[in-house]
Amino acid sequence: MPITKSAKKALRQNIKRRARNTEYKDKIKNLIKKAGKLVSTKKNEEAKKLLPQIYKALDKAAKVGVIEKNTASRKKSRLSRLLNK
Repeated sequence: MPITKSAKKALRQNIKRRARNTEYKDKIKNLIKKAGKLVSTKKNEEAKKLLPQIYKALDKAAKVGVIEKNTASRKKSRLSRLLNK
């Protein structure tokens, strides 16, 4: 357990940041899984309707620093390529 005042504050910050990061990552994972299931069941139109939501989640996570900008663009590229097949 932290002893100094600054270490206590750092612990509080880490807890908040970890919660925020997992929230963003879980949202991205769930949306991508949902799109993948729709594609595998040949429901491409519904999956394409999900695309703006996924893009928004990825861009937001990249902006806040949860994931890298290039990671977000790679995921978007692969997803759009999957849907266009």
